Amino acid sequence: MIYKLIGYLHMQATWRLREIRRLAGEAGQGTVEYVGLILLVSLLMVGMVAAMKGFNGKQGTELADVIVNKIKEAVDKVAFK
Repeated sequence: MIYKLIGYLHMQATWRLREIRRLAGEAGQGTVEYVGLILLVSLLMVGMVAAMKGFNGKQGTELADVIVNKIKEAVDKVAFK
């Protein structure tokens, strides 16, 4: 009876250790996804600004300038440590 208990505990410990090792391989995945999302949004904003500057209308260029200025302000606030 004790051997069955020891075998069961060993099996459970081995299974849990395998699961921990499997999950540990995904460390940092969320960071990669956020960086990809930020790059995608940045590309869309750059494309929109480029498209707006192509228009000769006053509203389009004003909107493009506001967007560019806001992006520059946000980038200037970032401090690398």
